[in-house]
Formats: sequence, structure tokens, C-alpha cells
Amino acid sequence: MPAQHWPAPVATAPLAATVALPGSKSVTNRALLLAALADGPGLVRQALRSRDADLMVAALRALGAGFEAVDETPAGVDWRVTPGPVTSGASIDVGLAGTVMRFVPPMAALADGEVRFDGDAHARKRPMGPILDALRALGATIDNDALPFTIRGPLSGGEVTMDASGSSQFVSGLLLAAARFEKGVTIRHAGPPVPSQPHILMTVQMLRAVGVSVDDSEPDVWRVAPGPIAARETTVEPDLSNAAPFLAAAMVAGGTVSVPDWPLSTTQPGDVLRELFTRMGATIDLTPYGEAVATLTLTAPADGRILGIDADLRDVSELTPTIAALAALATTPSRLRGIAHIRGHETDRLEALVTEINRLGGDAEETDDGLIVRPRALHGGVFHSYDDHRMATAGAVIGLAVPGIEVENIATTGKTLPEFTRMWGEMLGEEDR
Repeated sequence: MPAQHWPAPVATAPLAATVALPGSKSVTNRALLLAALADGPGLVRQALRSRDADLMVAALRALGAGFEAVDETPAGVDWRVTPGPVTSGASIDVGLAGTVMRFVPPMAALADGEVRFDGDAHARKRPMGPILDALRALGATIDNDALPFTIRGPLSGGEVTMDASGSSQFVSGLLLAAARFEKGVTIRHAGPPVPSQPHILMTVQMLRAVGVSVDDSEPDVWRVAPGPIAARETTVEPDLSNAAPFLAAAMVAGGTVSVPDWPLSTTQPGDVLRELFTRMGATIDLTPYGEAVATLTLTAPADGRILGIDADLRDVSELTPTIAALAALATTPSRLRGIAHIRGHETDRLEALVTEINRLGGDAEETDDGLIVRPRALHGGVFHSYDDHRMATAGAVIGLAVPGIEVENIATTGKTLPEFTRMWGEMLGEEDR
């Protein structure tokens, strides 16, 4: 039975909203895996509860770690994590989560036996070859080059060369478990530039915070020394990438949207929203109220005009759907570059964005490495999500300005933002839609 279409609400007045964001999926899933590999029990505070995070918890439990929810609120959950020996024999469902399908196999290769992986139908199309080939080169046995596959360890580590131009997660996945390999791991990237470099920096900083020695002084080379992963208490930052549609809403509707607890120093790519939205005409104010956090407030362009943008989004490609949605509503053309790799995300995001914008009467064109979006009046219609959470929120942004937009399968936002429709309605001063 097809998913029910969600009638995207049209903004009827300027906004004056404060939106509290749940925890970062990227930080949550890294922190949970490191806690499961640590040398003692640890605590991960304010972890995201979403489909991707729940899949990570289930995978780590299947491999022998214990998880106890010691406190849970609408903002997230505090997990007490008790590591155990990495065990074989599990069948792991990765869903459509890149962090699960690419971060967990290296951990599974620590087990002396087989672990099977599978996921959603589209997950079987997502690139996995580089990290599976790297694990083979380090000693693992793997029976396929994509999902579903079975991996058999153990492996001792060593040096490996890989092409990580398809996803930074190939590097992060190996780095996260590398200290537990007898020889550690040295990764050399050979190929076009690695996208989403901030996510690798996030991984490196989180490893160093738990006592792991990581040398990234040589470009495109990462050396992790073998050793323990220290048990720690970690607090997860709000998900700055998930701020994108809410901040974009103020640009479309007018008025202001504020996001509290914005970290003053972060490796999250979503922090680049401050620069991107300023270039598109917004005013951004950051008001510190502690040593480490601030309230970020976006004020819409005074003349109501959203400006097109020419931007290289290679390092922040997850922001593309929201930026493309604003570009479709802008007054001047936009060119988004450096994002060929998002053809391998939850869906082919370039093709999907062009198809859906043009379906609504827009003028979007796919290029070799991105998109060109030209101003054209849009009309109502169904905006398909392709089971991709960021496509769904992009449809909601367009729907603020264009009557009659229906977003197909809005529930897919549960991947990282399970309360999206409630939060969207509250932002607009409406009840949960």
C-alpha cells in the first residue's frame, strides 16, 4: 500500500519560532560504536532516538555490547553502554543507514566467525566496494561486494590503500575500529578528493577524545596505533544539518527562527549553514550564553528575496536538498557543485531533486558534479521522497511557499528526525500535521 501523502502547510505569516533540535545522528552513531569497543562501561548522553540510531544500537547489541537506557526525554536518550567480546553469528539489519552499513563491518571483523549484513532494498545499491575490499586486504573474508554480504574475521590490521572518493564513511568506518586491531591501521586514499571531509575530522577528534592515537598529518593518510579505547561520558551535540529546513523556513516565510545550544566549536558540516544562508540573503546572529554554546537566530531577507548561490558543497553535501529547495524559490539562478557523490546516497539525490523540482514546474538541470536551478514559478503537486529523509524535508520547505504540495512518505524523516511533522507544525504555530 503506498505511503500516505502529507499536505505540506503553507506559511501564512512571518515566523517567530525557536526550534530545539535533537542530537546529531553522525555524533550519536560514532559515540555508540566507540562506547561498545571501549575498555569499560561508558555513558552516551542525549543520544538521538531515530531509525538510524536504533539500527546502530541493535547492531552493536547483536555483536555483544549491552545497552541500558538510563534516562529518556523527547530530546534524546542517555545510554549506559557495557562493552563485551565481539561475537559472531549475528544477522545485522543496516536499514538504509550509511553509518551502520559502513561503520559496523570493521567491528564485526574483530569476531572469530561470521556476521551477516543486509538492509533495505535501496541499501543494496549503495556503494560498499571500497571498504569491503579494504577489509579483505587486511585479512577478512567477505562473500559479496555489496549488501547482502557475510564477513568473517578476525583480522589483525595493517596498511591498506583505498579509493574513498565515493564516501568519507569508508575512511571513518575503518578508523573507528582500527585501534582494536592488533597492528592498528594505516589508510591511504588514492583517487579523486574525498567528500565530506568534516565528517572524517569528526571521527578523528572523537577517537582522540577517547585516547586513541591518530596521525593525520600527511594529506590523505590516516595512521591509527593499536591500543585501548577509553570508556568515557560523551554528550551528543544537536544535529546542525537538521537545522537546515527550519532555518530555511524563515527565509521562505519571513521572520525569524532561533536554534538554541548551537556549539561554538564543532566539526559538524551543518555549521556551514551560517555562511550559505547569509550568502542567500539572510542575517545570522550567534548569541553565546555559555562557554561552549550559543543561540543561532536567522532573520529572513528584509526585501523577501532569496538569492541564488554558486557553491561547492563537496564537504557539506548533506545540505544539498535544502539548498536546492531554496534555489527553486530564489530570484536568481543557482549552481551547486562538487556533489557527484550524492548519487550514491539514500537515493540518487541529484536525479531526484531535478525530477521533483521540474515536476512542480521548476527549471532544474543535472550537471556532471551537481545542479543548476533557475527561477521559475512553481505549482502544487506530489513531491516524492524516494524514502530519503532530506528529500522529504526539502518538499516541506517548498510547500511553505507553494500551495498544494503533498510530500510522499513524510514518515521517512524518522531516519534522523522522528518528530519532524510535530516540530514543523509547532514552528508554524499549528498542531502536529
